[in-house]
Amino acid sequence: MSGLTRHTAAELADALAAGETTSVEITRAHLDRIAEVDGTAASGGVHAFLHVDAEGALAQARAADERRAAGSPASALDGVPIAVKDVLATEGLPTTCGSRILEGWIPPYDATVVARLRRAGLPILGKTNMDEFAMGSSTEHSAYGPTRNPWDLDRIPGGSGGGSAAAVAAFEAPLAIGTDTGGSIRQPGAVTGTVGVKPTYGGVSRYGLVALANSLDQAGPVTRTVLDSALLHEVIGGHDPLDSTSIDQPLPPLVDAARRGATGDLTGVRVGVVRELGGEGYQPGVLSRFQESVDLMVKAGAEVVEVSCPHFVHALAAYYLILPAEASSNLAKFDAMRYGRRVLPDGADNPSAEQVMRASRDAGFGDEVKRRIILGTYALSSGYYDAYYGQAQKVRTLISRDFAAAFEKADVLVSPTAPTTAFKLGEKLDDPIAMYLNDLATIPANLAGVPGISVPSGLADEDGLPAGVQVLAPALADDRLYRVGAALEAALVDKWGGPLLDRAPALATNGAVR
Repeated sequence: MSGLTRHTAAELADALAAGETTSVEITRAHLDRIAEVDGTAASGGVHAFLHVDAEGALAQARAADERRAAGSPASALDGVPIAVKDVLATEGLPTTCGSRILEGWIPPYDATVVARLRRAGLPILGKTNMDEFAMGSSTEHSAYGPTRNPWDLDRIPGGSGGGSAAAVAAFEAPLAIGTDTGGSIRQPGAVTGTVGVKPTYGGVSRYGLVALANSLDQAGPVTRTVLDSALLHEVIGGHDPLDSTSIDQPLPPLVDAARRGATGDLTGVRVGVVRELGGEGYQPGVLSRFQESVDLMVKAGAEVVEVSCPHFVHALAAYYLILPAEASSNLAKFDAMRYGRRVLPDGADNPSAEQVMRASRDAGFGDEVKRRIILGTYALSSGYYDAYYGQAQKVRTLISRDFAAAFEKADVLVSPTAPTTAFKLGEKLDDPIAMYLNDLATIPANLAGVPGISVPSGLADEDGLPAGVQVLAPALADDRLYRVGAALEAALVDKWGGPLLDRAPALATNGAVR
């Protein structure tokens, strides 16, 4: 089986089941690919990974081959390698959250998502780069340097999970895990031409996921096809008693929904175009690709209606009060007393605990993390709680009501995933508001807890870079995402004459980054 890194996870799983290749061969091919193109930000490589575990991945691959030889694979994806965002605890492997304050920290346990990957037999290639503590939309806020977009190495891969999206887009991994607090799976998917899924809040365990904002964070799949996302989602999803927010009911049939959607029939599906998620502020080429996607859904038999969600216009403001408030509380635990980086203050012979904490947090946290801690602490302070945080939570309720009303008229809602294609590295670093606007279309889903998927919608006319179309469904109706997403994907791939990533100019035909 040639070109192992170019095959989808489903194709690799089928080849393993048929005995056409081995997990060791597949894993080694991806490790070689990482060595060839990843490098570091300074070297001009993709820099998708912060830590590569070649020895561990190959050992897991050998175990997978032994299980298949014995006729007892652990899952359909047993032996297919995966990359994991560095915000999920991995026993024996560094987990830094892209921050200096956790540099060198090795957790003594696995996050539930990681434990489920191991039980399903997926070799873990390593940990992927991210904006520090998942705060950012470009992966430029990583303390270890930015990740680069495989479509154009001078551009961002989205954030905060740009490392996972870039690893999949650069064919360094067939699958990856990301986390989505306000769009950090879907927005990187849109700008790298990959598929990203934010499951229903509580549908995938958050145990062992280093929290940014507890009421918003959700782990999910990053892949090259909708079917691959469904396969991975079924591995990591489901109830977990270790997570108090985990939903105690089985997942809907996600893989079946994806396979049904791939037939291209959307007869009977009502698709709602959200009036507030488009127009001013959206790149014309992004809107053109979105409209083409809507037209293809109509051709597949869907009924399209326009819906209004009037309170979505306040989502960004509400989010950037709720998230910093939760983050300021969550990050208080990084005090240099129990684990993580410890810095002694200059000129203090016998520093107090408070002085050590101050020096460690000052040296360990980056500018964006400090900005959000200050904002969140202010929003929660006496005299301002009701005016800011309390009001933001009321807006959150109104957004949830908008979703409920919209889903009475439509089975799914659609919009562009991100307002623009990938911007250049450094272009928005000095303008936090401009950076925050990248999450304009994705944030409402996190505030309401509903699931969403981003599917590549094509290349924008202005710059030839990928854009994405977002599909949203009611809570617990994740299977609708996969049916509609797979149908749209099938129509688009047919229109393009092949997968979008085959056209990525930053990837030479011999596999090397240009």
